[in-house]
Amino acid sequence: MEYTNLGRSGLSVSRLVLGTMNFGTQTSETDSHTIMDRAHERGINFFDTANVYGTRPGEQPTEPIIGRWFGGGGGRREKTVLATKVYLPTGGWPNESYLSALNIRRACEASLARLGTDYIDVYQMHHVDRSTPWEEIWEAFSVLRQQGKVLYFGSSNFAGWHLAQAQEAARSRHFLGLVSEQSRYNMMNRWIELEVLPAARHYGIGLIPWGPLNGGVLGGVLRKLKEGGAARGSTGHSAGLLDRHRDTIEAYEKLCAEMGEDPAHVGLAWLLAQDGVTGPIIGPRTAGQLDSSLRALTVTLDPDTLAKLDQLFPPPGPNGAKPAPEAYAW
Repeated sequence: MEYTNLGRSGLSVSRLVLGTMNFGTQTSETDSHTIMDRAHERGINFFDTANVYGTRPGEQPTEPIIGRWFGGGGGRREKTVLATKVYLPTGGWPNESYLSALNIRRACEASLARLGTDYIDVYQMHHVDRSTPWEEIWEAFSVLRQQGKVLYFGSSNFAGWHLAQAQEAARSRHFLGLVSEQSRYNMMNRWIELEVLPAARHYGIGLIPWGPLNGGVLGGVLRKLKEGGAARGSTGHSAGLLDRHRDTIEAYEKLCAEMGEDPAHVGLAWLLAQDGVTGPIIGPRTAGQLDSSLRALTVTLDPDTLAKLDQLFPPPGPNGAKPAPEAYAW
């Protein structure tokens, strides 16, 4: 396994992040525990979850599944860099959502109880809260850190100027601020290259891509359909993407075949090759899927291959692979 620092912090994390959204939703608790065991066996130490995963009707909450796994001992908690999130509603009563000091306090205590731990390594804002001032947010976060309940803080789904706002507000309080940002990022969704990724690099914020295979569309969906298997990426919203970009996906899978590599591994390897990316989130539903994802760490994309991928999936803006404002101005 390869490791890197999370942003400008001294925290060492694996370059593949174990996403747990499937735990309790598509993957049973027993299989979820097996996947987490396998992740540690393979050297993955960075686990990502959220306080709202598995909370829809008919699902099993994800955080308690992780907490019961930690309860099995064997240094599981100590070996894990644990990240969870706060923002989305956990109930229908006022102050059970967003980033007020009251909800941050309550949500953190509730996550700690569900996760069976006395501290969270990386506490992430699941979305920007436009109605709560940064002074309130950072004061609430600083209390959690002083209490030893949270060590680092991150964001998710922020715009570039939100990152700047957050960091400058933290700086005014002599606070470390954000060390990570989770953004939707893959070859088919490169919008963050305009402003989010440059801002993250500037402030030393590690970028953690979610949706790295764009709902399975970049995971070899056409080959799987041709082989007669069930293919993630061929249903729901992803089916519309596939219909609109079928020619491009066909060309992509052909390029991967010529390389002798699985499209899913190439998609992950492309993200790992991007400056500022800490590591993409993988969301395996089985231990076998987790094992397969490790291949991405050994895939080397030479300049010629990267150029071909840019031709298939061009960066946003009319002026090529440039950040704002050059991407759309001069």
